[in-house]
Amino acid sequence: MVTIISSSSPLSASTLGTIRVEPVQVRSSKRLVALLDATANVIADIGYETLTTAMVAERAGASIGTVYRYFPDRIAVLQALISRNRQRAEETVVGALRSSSASSVEAAMDVVFDSYLGLFRNEPGFRSLRLGDVLDIRPAQSARTGNADFAQLLGDEIAEKLSLTLDSKARLSLESAVDVMDSLLARAFLRVDRGDKAVIDEARRLLHLSIHGII
Repeated sequence: MVTIISSSSPLSASTLGTIRVEPVQVRSSKRLVALLDATANVIADIGYETLTTAMVAERAGASIGTVYRYFPDRIAVLQALISRNRQRAEETVVGALRSSSASSVEAAMDVVFDSYLGLFRNEPGFRSLRLGDVLDIRPAQSARTGNADFAQLLGDEIAEKLSLTLDSKARLSLESAVDVMDSLLARAFLRVDRGDKAVIDEARRLLHLSIHGII
């Protein structure tokens, strides 16, 4: 596995799997990170729908050929950023959970909510692409499982932290809770840069209702 060091965190093997060339040199690694950072910043400004590889190149101060050295097209760029989003979400939320003093599922989910909200506020481009389920590519190559995979990870972490056994019903409740949190936070940030407080509060309330089957 090749590790890419950025100012925030290294890119994972799954992210590397979406690019054409493994950047084995430090210079190439930094260039790839710069391309993904540029992509995130463009998306933060205009959304992902109209993103082009030319925009990525311009924002990164690179040639269009540099972009195509790593990515065959704009979809591959978006998929690589989604992989990085997933990695950072996992690191941020799991780290917060492990360091928290939460002693109940409800308290643990408040930690999850606050951490995920922080990504919407502080991670460029995250509120548009999130964990990737929103990117609807046809024909579908595989099921969109960003939220489901994230919910599975959260279930494992919460079960271990609280010494619980989560059955299939509890897992489904948790997956539904993640879907609720993700979709309502996306709505909260549509027109308000720091998020619409009323919608954020409603997202938290419905999150608590969604985890009723776990408690």
